[in-house]
Amino acid sequence: MELENIRYEEREGVAYITLNRPEKLNALSRELMEELNQALWEADNRTSVHLVVLSGEGRAFCAGYDITPGRPTEGEGYRGRSTFDDDAWSMEKAQRDKMALFDMHKPVIAKVHGYCLAGGTDIALLCDLIIVADDAVIGFPPTRAMGTPPHQMWVYNVGPQWAKRLLLSGDSISGAEAARIGFALESVPADELDEHVDRLARRLAMIDHELLAANKRHVNLAMELMGARTMQRLATEIDARGHLAPAVAEFGRLSREQGLKSALEWRDTKFGDGRGTEDYQRRRSVPAS
Repeated sequence: MELENIRYEEREGVAYITLNRPEKLNALSRELMEELNQALWEADNRTSVHLVVLSGEGRAFCAGYDITPGRPTEGEGYRGRSTFDDDAWSMEKAQRDKMALFDMHKPVIAKVHGYCLAGGTDIALLCDLIIVADDAVIGFPPTRAMGTPPHQMWVYNVGPQWAKRLLLSGDSISGAEAARIGFALESVPADELDEHVDRLARRLAMIDHELLAANKRHVNLAMELMGARTMQRLATEIDARGHLAPAVAEFGRLSREQGLKSALEWRDTKFGDGRGTEDYQRRRSVPAS
């Protein structure tokens, strides 16, 4: 495979797939998502691989979707994003690349450090197990002025109350808090994250990969019966609906006229540091000893 935005390697039955745009905090460009899809299915196809560990290079797991201008999205005779249906269609197309995490037979562990925001949470929540650093920053700030998650696995992991608390506010939480509410399986100190995940991956790699696949499918089919697979498709339509809100139009205007940085400041500054829970704020107010 020739990959520019993804690093792929295999060790002892584990495929290590790394998002490799550290200068962009591993923001999800279309090119990166296409390469991620390719790497995931390569791992799923190889009999030497029992499971995948997905991580991010540099300071972040993934800071979200890349919303800087990229390759053209429309041309004569092709869809743009000018209508509700065009918008939903475009998001469904992008969604198919990421759904490999849920649909592939072999399990995927998300190893999350640094920022895991917006699109970063979309790909993490599609993984089978999430292990986070205690000090990771996790949330979906774009719900404040840009739409809704184009995937919806929040409610299946954290339940409706926490899903609403975080998506209604766009606030973020720490990795330790993410483990407490069910976003992640567990959190560990950042300097122990690599060793901890490697130890778990090696343990799972001792299991026949066909048995791992059977047990993953067992749980995922139960989630599908609870609507999880259908909800992903509906998420794109709900996000397209969200894009019709006046706040989204204002964000777009500011981004075009004053630049993306100004638009993000308009979106987020009034929320302070964006950390959402009283527990976090209480701990933050206590001076370090």
